[in-house]
Amino acid sequence: MNTPDLAIVIVNWNTRDLLRDCLTSVYANRGVTFQVCVVDNASTDGSPETVEREFPQTRLIRNMRNSGFARANNLGLRLWSFGEPGHPDTPPYALLLNSDTVTPPDALARMMAFVEARPKAGAAGPKLVRPDGSLDLACRRSFPTPLVSFYRFLGLSKLFPRSPRFGRYNLTYLDPDQLAEVDSVNGAFMLARARAIEQAGLLDEDFFFGGEDLDWAFRIKAAGWKVYYNPSVAVQHVKRASYRKNPQAAFEFERAMWLFYRKHYRATTPPWLNALICAGLVMRGGMPLAREMMRNSKNERLSSPEGVR
Repeated sequence: MNTPDLAIVIVNWNTRDLLRDCLTSVYANRGVTFQVCVVDNASTDGSPETVEREFPQTRLIRNMRNSGFARANNLGLRLWSFGEPGHPDTPPYALLLNSDTVTPPDALARMMAFVEARPKAGAAGPKLVRPDGSLDLACRRSFPTPLVSFYRFLGLSKLFPRSPRFGRYNLTYLDPDQLAEVDSVNGAFMLARARAIEQAGLLDEDFFFGGEDLDWAFRIKAAGWKVYYNPSVAVQHVKRASYRKNPQAAFEFERAMWLFYRKHYRATTPPWLNALICAGLVMRGGMPLAREMMRNSKNERLSSPEGVR
């Protein structure tokens, strides 16, 4: 089988009907060769059977348990050996695509042409719109630095969405139709160049749900690549279709923010600001997150040279 231009990984958990719409729209795309892998995280709604019956051209991985978004995406990416230097079967591009999206028939070709025209583009995403036509604000992001997170926690990002200082979290001060180089795009539709993945690595599996796309973009940019928001392509996104069904999702989202902060910013954050950020996270994530943070801190102390006696 010839290597396609694009490998598409769709992670699914109990969104059978949305997944059907997503795959129908994907296979209606023209102008680019692609292969699709659905990684099903132990759905109980008949999702994998629907894929096998209605979309036999799709590669299907059945997880025996819900292994989370990052790990499931990595299972799909490894089918094409992404992250392995110089592998001959790896397509030049990979697309992370949510099961609750609907793509126009020219979306894949236009997004790939957009990245192809920008040799330093490591990743890119389109404008994501909700079913009611409103913008999914998370389709373009700044990294949640301590200062950006602090503004959001105080509510300043909502009070002053047009402010370049306070509106940085979701870049609400930018025109939604303005092409922009950004820190991150959303993992609901995240097109990544194979060479950027090779340098940045696969998704960090410590993230279960949420934050893994931010972390991936952070590492792609750290490797010297750029990330772009391309509003000339619009993709429908129901948003959090699986999230609403999972009682653990809210906790995992807050946990992801803690993991991202701990991984990338805590070591260089002043103690007073670190205390405020941790307090804010606990206020949002409650005691389960507080216990997680204490466990992490304890493990770090034990693994540090100073913790060895």
